[in-house]
Amino acid sequence: MRLIKIIKWAGTILISCTVISLLIGYFAYQQLITQLPDINVLRNVQYTQPLNIYSQDGLLIEQFGEKIRTPTTIAETPKTLTNAFIAAEDGSFYSHYGVDFKGLSRAIVQLILTGKKKQGGSTITMQVARNFLLSNKKTYTRKIKEIILSFQIEQEFTKDEILELYLNKIYLGQRAYGIAAAADTYYNRPLAELTLAELSMIAGLPKAPSSYNPISNPSRALLRRNYVLKRMLDLEYINQQDYDTASQAPITASSYTTQRELYAPYIAEMVRNEIINLYGEETAYSAGLKVYTTIKSDLQNTAVNALRNNLHSYSERYSYQTNKAQKLTLKASHKIGDTIPATVLEINKKQLTAQTQEEETVTLYWKDSPWSTKYDPHSKKKQTISSFLDIIKLQDTIRLRKVDGQWRLAQIPQAESAFIALDPKNGAILALSGGYAYFNNKYNRAIQAKRQPGSGFKPIIYTTALEHGYTAASMINDAPIVDTSDSKKESEWRPENYSHKFYGPTSIRTALRKSRNLISVRLLRSVGIPATTETALRFGFTEKQLPQKLSLALGSGYASPLQMARMYAVFANGGFLIDPFFIERIESSTGDILFQAEPLTACINCTAKSAPQIITPQINFLMNTLLRDVVQRGTATKAKTLQRTDLAGKTGTTNDQKDAWFNGFTPHIVGIAWVGRDNSQSLGRFETGGKAALPLWIDFMHYALKDKAEEELVMPEGISKILIDTEEGLLAREESPSSTWEYFRNKFIPTQYIPLK
Repeated sequence: MRLIKIIKWAGTILISCTVISLLIGYFAYQQLITQLPDINVLRNVQYTQPLNIYSQDGLLIEQFGEKIRTPTTIAETPKTLTNAFIAAEDGSFYSHYGVDFKGLSRAIVQLILTGKKKQGGSTITMQVARNFLLSNKKTYTRKIKEIILSFQIEQEFTKDEILELYLNKIYLGQRAYGIAAAADTYYNRPLAELTLAELSMIAGLPKAPSSYNPISNPSRALLRRNYVLKRMLDLEYINQQDYDTASQAPITASSYTTQRELYAPYIAEMVRNEIINLYGEETAYSAGLKVYTTIKSDLQNTAVNALRNNLHSYSERYSYQTNKAQKLTLKASHKIGDTIPATVLEINKKQLTAQTQEEETVTLYWKDSPWSTKYDPHSKKKQTISSFLDIIKLQDTIRLRKVDGQWRLAQIPQAESAFIALDPKNGAILALSGGYAYFNNKYNRAIQAKRQPGSGFKPIIYTTALEHGYTAASMINDAPIVDTSDSKKESEWRPENYSHKFYGPTSIRTALRKSRNLISVRLLRSVGIPATTETALRFGFTEKQLPQKLSLALGSGYASPLQMARMYAVFANGGFLIDPFFIERIESSTGDILFQAEPLTACINCTAKSAPQIITPQINFLMNTLLRDVVQRGTATKAKTLQRTDLAGKTGTTNDQKDAWFNGFTPHIVGIAWVGRDNSQSLGRFETGGKAALPLWIDFMHYALKDKAEEELVMPEGISKILIDTEEGLLAREESPSSTWEYFRNKFIPTQYIPLK
C-alpha cells in the first residue's frame, strides 16, 4: 500500500515536473521567438562587396575593401561544385528540414561525455541562419535560436535559395568571400572553367580556411580535397574514375590578387575620397559600388610613360647619384616607377652583369650608358666618370629600366612631375598622373601642389590688356623697371627678362611669343592690378592665390596643374569656364545608376547646360592667335615636331628654375605638364619650361592627336585682318619685309599709317 502511495507521489511529481518543464520551455520558446530576427531579410540580402573603380572604357583601376566578393546565382553555379559542398558540409541537405538530428545528437553526446563542444552538427541551413541572422558567439541560446531559425528558413525558402545564400556568404580564405571570389583568388578563372579537383579544393575550405589553404598549407589542403572527393564518391556524385583522376591531380592553386588593368593610382585615390564624402566610409567599402571615371586608358598609359621618360631624360642630363640604396640587398628592394632592382654579379670598365629579382640575367655596356658625371654626397661635388667602376661595385644593388626593349642603367629621378589632360568642351579629365611613382610618394601634385605658374599666368595679363583696348600690335617699351612701391623691402624690385637683355619697343604679339617679362609688368601696371585680379577670378582663381603686387605679372601667385588646365581650357573651347570632373557615373552592385555626370558644356544654343562664357569670341580668337604663335615662332617651337598648326600654349619658368611648365592645347584637348622638386630646389640652370616640361607634353600629344584632324581657327564677326608695320605698330602702306597681317577688333583698328620715308 505504501509502495503504491510512493509510486503515485512519484508519478505526480514527475508529471508536475514535466508540465512545469513544458511550461517553462513554452514560455522560453515564446520569449526566444520574440528575439528572433525576421528571416524575410534574406530575400533582399546586400552582400559586402568592395568598391571597384574603372576607366571610361571599363578597365579596372583599383579595388578598395577588405572583403572580395562577386555574388553569383545558383543557376550560374556548376552542379559539381554544389555537390562538392553538400558532400563536405551537409550530406543530408536535401532530406532534412533544417536540422540534422543525427549529427546534432552526436554533438550532444560528445558534450556530455567529454565536456567539450564538438565542432559539427550544423547543417548548411543552420550556417545560413548563423552567418546572416545571428552572431558567431558560441552559446546554448544562440544554438537554440539557430535551430528555430533553420526550421523557419526551410519553410520559406527552397533548397536552391538556401544554397545560393550560403555559397555567396562563406569565407574561403585570402580575403575571398563566396565561391566566385574564391575561383578568382586561387585560380584566376571563372567557376565554369574549374576542374573537379579545383572545385573540390574550394569546397573543402569552409571548415578551416587557414588550415586548409592550398597556398600556405598545401599538404593539409590536399588531404582535405581528397576527403571531399571521397565523400562525393560515397554519395554517388562522381564515379570511381572521376575520383581516381581528381585525387591524383596536383594542387594548381596560386595567389591571384585582383588584377588591376590600368595604372591610375592618383585618380583611384581621388575617387575613393569622393565616394567616402558622398556615401560614408562604411558604404564606400562594402556596398559594391562601381565607379566609372572619365579616364581613357590609352591616354592614361601614354601620360604615365611620357612623364616617367621625361623625368629620366632630365635625370640623365645630370649626375649619377651614388647613395645608400646601392647597399640594400635585392630582397629589400622593390620596383619603383618603371625601375627594378638588380644585383651586380660581374663588373669591369666596359660592361656589367646583373641579376633581377625574377632571376633574369642582364648585361649592360658602358658605351650605352647615359651618364658622364657622378655626384659625391660627401664632397657635394660632381666628378667625371668614364666607366661602370667609377660608380658601381660588385654586389651593389642597382636600378634598371627598359628603353626600346633594352635594359638600361637607371636611377629614381630626383625631380618630380605632374601631368593632366582634359576635354576642354566639358572638363572631363582624360589622363592624370600626380608623380613619378604613387606607391613611393602618394602626394598628388596634379591637384594638391601649390606652385608658382610663372609665365604660364601671362595669358591672364594679356587677356586683360586686350579687353582694355590694347591690340596684338600695340607697342610697349621693353626697358628697365624699378618698383619701389613695397616699403617693407630692403631693396628695390628690378624685374628682368630671362635673357637679362632689354629690347626696346616691342609688340604685344612678340612679347608673349618671346615671354618678355618686362612687357608683362608694364601691361599689368597699365591696366591695373584690380582689373587683372578680376580677370583671374573669372578664370577660376581665388583672391589668396593672387598677390596684389606687380610680381603678379610674372606668375608669383600659386596654382595646381588642375587649375592651370581649367584656365587654358577657356582658350581652347571658345571662352567658356568649365568645371573639371573625373567621375562619369556610379552604379550600384546590381547595376542601377546612382549618379550620372551632367557637366556644363562649352557651347552656345545647345541642348546641354552651357558653361558660363567669361571672355568674348573676339578676345578668345585674338588670344588663340597669340598662343599659337608661341608654338610656331616662340618659346615652344619644339612642339612643331608634331607638324600641326592648331597647337597653342605657353611655357612657364619660375625664379631659379624651381618650376618648369608647359600649358598647351588644341580645340580637342588641354594638356598641362609640370616639372619641379618637392623641396622647391632649383631644377638646374637652363631648365626652363621649354626644356624640362615641353618634351613631356610633346610625347603625350604625339599619341593623343594622331587621329585628330587639325582645326582651323575661325575668325568671328567683329575681327578684321589688317596689314601693319611690325616696327611701328601702325598701318602699312604696302607689303614689305617689315609688314605683316595682324588681327584686330574692329573698333581698335589703327587709323594712322606709318610715315612716308
